[in-house]
Amino acid sequence: MDIRPIRPGLPRKPTPPSAPPTPVVPPTPTVSVDLPAPLSIDVTPAGLDARKKKNTKRIILFSLIALAVLIMAFIATAFIWYNAELSPVDSKRTDLVKVTIDPGTSPKAIGELLKAKGVIRNTTAYTIYTRLEKAQNSLQAGTYRLSPAESTPQIVTHLTNGNVDTFKITFLPGATLAENRKVLLDAGYTTTEVDTALGATYDSSLFDTKPSSADLEGYIYGETYNFSAGASVQDILARTFEEYAQVIKDNDLVAKFQSHGLTLFQGITLASIVQREATKGSEAQIAQVFYLRLAQNMPLGSDVTYQYIADKTGVARDPNLDSPYNTRRYAGLPPGPISTPGLGSLEAVATPAVGDYLYFLSGDDNVTYYAHTLSEHEANIAAHCKVKCSTL
Repeated sequence: MDIRPIRPGLPRKPTPPSAPPTPVVPPTPTVSVDLPAPLSIDVTPAGLDARKKKNTKRIILFSLIALAVLIMAFIATAFIWYNAELSPVDSKRTDLVKVTIDPGTSPKAIGELLKAKGVIRNTTAYTIYTRLEKAQNSLQAGTYRLSPAESTPQIVTHLTNGNVDTFKITFLPGATLAENRKVLLDAGYTTTEVDTALGATYDSSLFDTKPSSADLEGYIYGETYNFSAGASVQDILARTFEEYAQVIKDNDLVAKFQSHGLTLFQGITLASIVQREATKGSEAQIAQVFYLRLAQNMPLGSDVTYQYIADKTGVARDPNLDSPYNTRRYAGLPPGPISTPGLGSLEAVATPAVGDYLYFLSGDDNVTYYAHTLSEHEANIAAHCKVKCSTL
């Protein structure tokens, strides 16, 4: 301890305050962070070449995949096109087309002919198919009846098998000459072939009493016939006439018609009206009505006669139409048949039912109603024929 005397007269220096203690700061902990090593980029020529080769391989791979997809798409499209072009031209068509293939015709020319006739869609598809099926050297010459409803494979099979033997053609009882003409056209014959045959002269007893001015209305007998593919329209018509003449002979129709004062032509004419008027089973009684009217010099009063001539001449149907075919206005038979009668109608005219009816009608229920007087007939109309009897 320092004990020194204080000098008098001198002020004592104050002791400066001591500094505050310095706070103790704990040491900051050291955090060790492992950073990734810096990327090493090979910028040498060898490194750049490796990257280019890798990218090139990717481009080639993607290109091959794209090419494969395109090829598959092309094949799928070609397959769809090929099958579509082999399909029928029109599956709803029912007519036949006559196609004549001459000996020595090349497969290519056959394809062009089939395309021109409208029975195949595409000659290229046809050529591909015949080559794949090795059918080009098997196509046979001949006359064919081909359908646009057949596919190209079916037609090729037809030609390779040489199916030229027969085809069927059907004429319906009650059909008009115009309707039978269409049947012939649908069988593949040309308009010239059909019209020439319909205007030709035929040697048959069937026509002995037919006026020379009359056409073949009523004479193409309704039946189904088989013909060779090369048959002409004249051959077909001659066959129907033979059939008709045999039916007339077998049923002794000429003599039976004569017993009623009718020639064969007149008998066919009256039977054609019965055919168009009758419902099944009513033919003989309707024939009785017509015979009684003829005997009393009354008009037959058949609507189907004026309807026939109106349709044939292309004018409106009118009960007052001025034509000898209008049996509402003119008594007696019309100038000729209005359709081809079937056997039932021919036999009805040959042997009519017994009775004295003067009127008949086919009701809305397809039942035939008969009457002796006009008042009875009008009552039948009111009761049974509200719809049919209002139609011209």
